[in-house]
Amino acid sequence: MNIVNLMGIVFAAFIMVFSMVFGNPNPGKMLDAHGALIVIGGTLACVGVAFSLPRAFSMLMIFIKGLFKTTVPKDLNKRIIEELMKLAEAYRSGNPELENMVKNSSDPFLREAMQAMMDEVLEPNKLIRVLHARVNTLYERYSDDAKMFAACGKYPPAMGLMGAVTGMIMLLGSLGQPGAEKTVGPNMSVALVATLYGIALANLFIIPIGEHLQEIAKKMKLKNTIIVEGVKFIQQRQNPVVLAEELNSYLLPSERLDWKAIGK
Repeated sequence: MNIVNLMGIVFAAFIMVFSMVFGNPNPGKMLDAHGALIVIGGTLACVGVAFSLPRAFSMLMIFIKGLFKTTVPKDLNKRIIEELMKLAEAYRSGNPELENMVKNSSDPFLREAMQAMMDEVLEPNKLIRVLHARVNTLYERYSDDAKMFAACGKYPPAMGLMGAVTGMIMLLGSLGQPGAEKTVGPNMSVALVATLYGIALANLFIIPIGEHLQEIAKKMKLKNTIIVEGVKFIQQRQNPVVLAEELNSYLLPSERLDWKAIGK
């Protein structure tokens, strides 16, 4: 389970509830179905006009899955380099188990890249160009989806403002009635609840989700780039140790694979 992301969502919800309840003599005033309908319904309507609702929903499902499963493990790149070292040794030595090793790989892009290399349909240089193009295509698609999700964060505050303006219009329209001055304060607070909903929804949930998805896209691009470079060295029948040292250059010192420990 991805505890960090899950705790972040829970803490964001707690902050929102705490700010609405703490020090408030009448917490019930913070609940307004009219304001919630304007903010949530209006946001969905805007997203449906600007983007594709199924596409936005699929990105939300990816994030929800990420709450309960670490989408990109911290040691993923280490494991990928270690696996590439084993594949490089098998390819150099002509190990007949190479095909099974590729099929049993847990990374789909690694399986795809290695299978394309073993098919020998493309020349080595052309294959690397094709794989790099695929890396960029995947990154651009995931990055665009993440930016799209983050862009949705501008709609809830706008819908909240619309709800507040609607409430103010209704409030001002009733000022001419007898005893209306006693209801100005309570009615104005209700009118501003929609603005609170919009700001909270955008800044506590939608924008952070979009940034989280963008971070995942960057990590996946790095992982896939390491795979492509690893396949290039495998094609050249490089020593697995040389391959590991070359690929470690893409990582920070604390993230690099200690190939000496593997030998032990």
